Amino acid sequence: MDQVLYSTPDNPAPENRTEGYFETHDGHQLRYAVFRSGGQVAKGTVVILHGRNEYIEKYFETIRDLTAKGLWVATFDLRGQGGSPRLMKRRNHGHIRRFADYEHDLDTFLEKVVLPDTRLPFYLLAHSTGGLIALSAAPYLTTRIDRMVLSAPFIGLTGQAASPRVIRTLAGTLTALGLGFLPLTSKLKEPDFSDNPLTSDEHRFDRNVAMMKAHPELTLGPPTARWLTEAFRTMDRVTSPNHLFSITIPTIVIAPTRDGVVPYTAQERLSRYFRAGQLVPINGARHEIFQERDIYRAAALAAFHAFIPGSDAEENQDVAALGT
Repeated sequence: MDQVLYSTPDNPAPENRTEGYFETHDGHQLRYAVFRSGGQVAKGTVVILHGRNEYIEKYFETIRDLTAKGLWVATFDLRGQGGSPRLMKRRNHGHIRRFADYEHDLDTFLEKVVLPDTRLPFYLLAHSTGGLIALSAAPYLTTRIDRMVLSAPFIGLTGQAASPRVIRTLAGTLTALGLGFLPLTSKLKEPDFSDNPLTSDEHRFDRNVAMMKAHPELTLGPPTARWLTEAFRTMDRVTSPNHLFSITIPTIVIAPTRDGVVPYTAQERLSRYFRAGQLVPINGARHEIFQERDIYRAAALAAFHAFIPGSDAEENQDVAALGT
């Protein structure tokens, strides 16, 4: 059998796992993995939804954090990225035909993998683009997902050479002209810690770069005009008061205040109309909170475990014992 997951010396794959591929509604084979905790009784399963240009290996450290708390983890590479098949012959272009395809894939994953092969209750941890997918699908996940944690959900754009309005207009024009397969730029920037908007942790940044260099087939270049157009349309829809009012799954939005990809103000605005959601700011953190320095990661993980029933049960028992 061909290798499914990859390891590097400073990022080994967690043990006690099942890995493989599942088939989508339209015939794509998406890479997935399920990681089990060492406890006899699972406290539930966390479904992780990645951001754009992310992949399972990037979450090995976070997966260990979650399984150490008695939770199982189920995750998959989004269509067109990571170890899942590309949607275009030019493999480095990040593309999607319809944003709804992401939602269909999540639904299929829940049905084919999570429901039969993991343990109830189910929780959703979604980062960036994964957060946008989760927000879009949330009204239909009420009977499946007990709670959601959104990390820097992709509901706005900042830190680009052009303004969001210009990017939206250019992407929409190209898409309308039938040129949605083209990216807005062909430049591939070499990762550089000094000016990156993602993390202030140099070790974790270098670890992720090492994985990219060891397995470049997992990475993507810039998104296509169609991808951007679909994302902007979805942002408009999910941030409307009517859509947010339709979400009843209890949710927290972990919002890094120094986010260089998604404006913090957009995440703050989201929480005002999100009746089931509560904002948890992480002061000083950048976009990829689970790739950040320990002080920021610890705050995000503490918020997660305080919100997910049962995942902090051992700590609560220890505190109770100290008080007796």
